[in-house]
Amino acid sequence: MTDDIKAAVAAQRRALVDMYDSLTPEQWRTPSLCAGWRVHEVLAHVTMPYRYPMRRVVLEMLRSGGNFNRMSDRRARTDAATLSPAQLVDELRENIEHPWSPPGGGPLAALSHDVIHGLDVSVPLGLDDTSSPDRVAMVLGGFSPKQARYFGVDVDGVRLVATDADWTFGAGEPVHGRARDLLLLVCGRTVTSGALTGAGAARFGG
Repeated sequence: MTDDIKAAVAAQRRALVDMYDSLTPEQWRTPSLCAGWRVHEVLAHVTMPYRYPMRRVVLEMLRSGGNFNRMSDRRARTDAATLSPAQLVDELRENIEHPWSPPGGGPLAALSHDVIHGLDVSVPLGLDDTSSPDRVAMVLGGFSPKQARYFGVDVDGVRLVATDADWTFGAGEPVHGRARDLLLLVCGRTVTSGALTGAGAARFGG
């Protein structure tokens, strides 16, 4: 299974390179689903693990008072101001097979990182999904209510049902949607109006 996930990570990064290669200057300045970040900042964040050795990460964490989210936000904004879109796309292209994963995560966490941030860009730009339903379902396969709570989302009392992948979660009033929209939901992102249906959808603005 690990080999399958690693292959999915590489496939996801190739799809992201293709997407970023197609963007216009205006699209690079478009607000993403990550609050406060444009498309440019998202890619700066995604490529940070390839550009920062561990000692640099530790130093930046210290400068941010040990707060990872604060550090990520500060560095994404700074790096986007100093590195061009072309430079960042090249970083991604050169690291298709990079073995990085979030601390304590593993290949599935790396796939989650790339898939979620891919949607953060493709959805507001109205582009074709960079993530296949199968890759999104892999990410959802590792989902837990604890992760949803981290993003301020409560999924107690609902049953999430993907309409384009073999994935369901929970018990209660059904919430139907494409795998990508359910992933956006549990990650606290804005879901397109009407993308979720079922008796439980109104709870999430569906």
